[in-house]
Amino acid sequence: MYDLVDVVPDAEIDPGTNVLIAGPPMTGKRQIAFDILVSGASRGDGSIVVTTKDSAEKVLEEFSGAVETGEPDVGVVDCVTKQRGIGTVDDDPRVKYASSPIDMTGIGIKLSEFLQEFYETRGVTENRVLLHSVSTLLMYSDLQTVFRFLHVFTGRIQSADALGIYIIDSTAHDDQTMNTLKQLFDGVIDVTDGDGDEPEITTAGIPS
Repeated sequence: MYDLVDVVPDAEIDPGTNVLIAGPPMTGKRQIAFDILVSGASRGDGSIVVTTKDSAEKVLEEFSGAVETGEPDVGVVDCVTKQRGIGTVDDDPRVKYASSPIDMTGIGIKLSEFLQEFYETRGVTENRVLLHSVSTLLMYSDLQTVFRFLHVFTGRIQSADALGIYIIDSTAHDDQTMNTLKQLFDGVIDVTDGDGDEPEITTAGIPS
């Protein structure tokens, strides 16, 4: 079973569950998603981050700084660095590179490689996967293409008994797009600006 740390403190999440975190910019969506991964890493879960916004270097630096116990099992699928054309980069044990956020076939292959490696080679049977962010994919491709990609992606999470966490900027897309995409997920966490410093969080489809 998986948990969602302080977001839904008592929730027990079944293996193979996919959760969408939706909300406007600057509401702390990414931090919530990151906390869910860090919480898992602290108890020995594997962590895989598919990043379409930050470089693998930045993600690893932030992640390693947040995890307090030893050397976490972490892998990053970097969809940014090759697109920016910053020198030549090769895959290594912690980073696999996709050519860009448009390269959805490549992203899927790299994710599968990490899941297989964690499960079979490292013996890590509980893995948390973060996709940051769905909105970036929609900037480069149409809804139908992204929907098909996420359908396959969520299926991989399901068959690997992992926990999938996805971030989307709800204000960047119309209601029809949001409603179409939400069909793919088992649960949705909506994050909005609260009255004070803390965001307001509502959930749907997540057992408490």
